[in-house]
Amino acid sequence: MNMQVTPPLPFYQATGRECDLFQTAYDNGLPLLLKGPTGCGKTRFVEHMAAKMGKPLYTVACHDDLSAADLIGRYLLKGGETVWVDGPLTRAVREGGICYLDEVVEARKDVTVVLHPLTDTRRTLMIDRTGEELVAPKDFMLVASYNPGYQNVLKRLKPSTRQRFLSVSFDFPAAETEVAVVAAESRLEPGRVAPLVRLAGHIRRLSGIDLEEGVSTRLLIYAATLMAGGMGVDQALEAAVIEPLSDEPDVQQALRDLVSTIYG
Repeated sequence: MNMQVTPPLPFYQATGRECDLFQTAYDNGLPLLLKGPTGCGKTRFVEHMAAKMGKPLYTVACHDDLSAADLIGRYLLKGGETVWVDGPLTRAVREGGICYLDEVVEARKDVTVVLHPLTDTRRTLMIDRTGEELVAPKDFMLVASYNPGYQNVLKRLKPSTRQRFLSVSFDFPAAETEVAVVAAESRLEPGRVAPLVRLAGHIRRLSGIDLEEGVSTRLLIYAATLMAGGMGVDQALEAAVIEPLSDEPDVQQALRDLVSTIYG
């Protein structure tokens, strides 16, 4: 007898009504834009919702060189023949599912041109190379994310694109919630997680030192995982917090001093 094992639902701790918003957007065929700092839980939120709804999830990590062809697809040489291979966006539209474009502002400008017809009432994807015009099925949903703190003059999500999406802002959770999240993900006792979250709060409020962004919940989970595995606090924080946050010796020393203040 074959037994089918159901994968566990990715853990996500809601902090508002974002789950209801996601479900309603999906039910009505509306695209959703997630805004917030790195490592605050945007990607985990999408993974959680896709699994909870039982929908395929196509995730694309956007970057400087990502082009429309990377999303749509291209002709490739296979076994001496040239065949068309769908990209992740085309697969999601053709087969149904959730397509998540992580940090969409990093992609090349031609990507937004492709997205626009998918984000209005047309819900279509044009594939010039094959001459196809795909109409997205009811179970297709487009989700994108970006970090407003990383935007600059050269890379900014245009208002004409932002206004095609429903939007919801994410931020680091309240301390009590963050302790619960880090403890659940790392299996470190909540009593040992609490000082980590307190440290994160101090780092996020720091001013006067050269930090582009405060420590993420993701890095706290990394640190807690190392500690749960038996690593000492100093070594875990050095590898998971201090080194990832800065390359500057002065800044690193300031962070070590803060760690000493918290842990005594």
